[in-house]
Amino acid sequence: MTPIQRFDPASSTYTYLLFDEGSREALIIDPVDEQLERDLAELQQRGLTLKWTVETHAHADHITSAARLAELTGARMAAPAGCHVGTAAVQLQDGDTLGFGAETLRVLHTPGHTAGSVCFVWAPRARPEPAQLFSGDTLLIQGCGRADFQSGDAGQLYDSITQRLFTLPDATVVWPAHDYHGRTQSSIGAEKAGNPRLAGKTREQFIALMAELHLPRPRRIDEAVPANQHSGLRQDAGGAPLADDGVRPAQGYAGDVTPQTAQAWMQAGRAVLVDVRTDAEREWVGFVPGAQAVAWKQWPGMALNPDFDAQVRAAAQHGQPLAMLCRSGVRSIAAARRATELGLVVYNIVGGFEGDPDDNAQRGHLNGWRRAGLPWRQN
Repeated sequence: MTPIQRFDPASSTYTYLLFDEGSREALIIDPVDEQLERDLAELQQRGLTLKWTVETHAHADHITSAARLAELTGARMAAPAGCHVGTAAVQLQDGDTLGFGAETLRVLHTPGHTAGSVCFVWAPRARPEPAQLFSGDTLLIQGCGRADFQSGDAGQLYDSITQRLFTLPDATVVWPAHDYHGRTQSSIGAEKAGNPRLAGKTREQFIALMAELHLPRPRRIDEAVPANQHSGLRQDAGGAPLADDGVRPAQGYAGDVTPQTAQAWMQAGRAVLVDVRTDAEREWVGFVPGAQAVAWKQWPGMALNPDFDAQVRAAAQHGQPLAMLCRSGVRSIAAARRATELGLVVYNIVGGFEGDPDDNAQRGHLNGWRRAGLPWRQN
């Protein structure tokens, strides 16, 4: 089976869509924010269910659509552990595998372009040979990624390519994250024999060659890297959320935000996440690490918490906005309105922790914090 390859001309980025024929479960590699509608249409036209969004690294030349795809499709997000993408539910390590239907994607840690960069190997069950290598910015067609930013290291890049990628069978198909000359694929054998940056080069020669490239700084790096470390949730240079970050106007409080936006704000120190569920819910259903517990109502009896005003003021004592979380985004609206009356800036997290009930009255399948694959724990 051949992967579906799609191209973003603005950044010369290739996105790859893989799927299992039987279950129609799919996985997307390095999606681009500006191509969100294209990728959603492709999924719909092919009757696919997106299981995973995955990244080869935190890109400097475009912004990923991972968080938006996860929100709209229910997919889980995975990213390399060394790239500090805190919003990804799965932090990928060398040798990890991701399953979609009967298919499996294997992770190879290949530092050099960035410290956390990875490649992926797929051997489709219907035709396992030749294997398919998604080489990210590590190995390109007749080239390789740069190594002069984001903790890049030319020596590590040489080792990753020669000791990890070039040890794969020569017939392995190479699918790069970029090409600037209209080429779509190569093979390990072809790159070993003819890649001008690598063929016949010693490690020292490669390092010297890379040092002489003097490439310009990526135009979007200051915007793209911080956004990509939050799965595509954009922030401006000062860290404040941009106008298109998903805030929906609301009556009686600052607005509604997605779980992904709330998580990004919390990680960046731009908001305090306040869990307004009961102590029992947090204890037995699960909780978000780092959230402040301020119950709106208490169990048993679900009576209003008489100490809510004092506790919510204490949660906002450093002047940060609050993002409120309940089971499904209903109680948190009432709590947000009350906190707003107290003079605080408050947002409601749509879908809450468990999400809305589906046709079988079951939560956790449609939306919400857990369905988005964001960090949570259970005692």
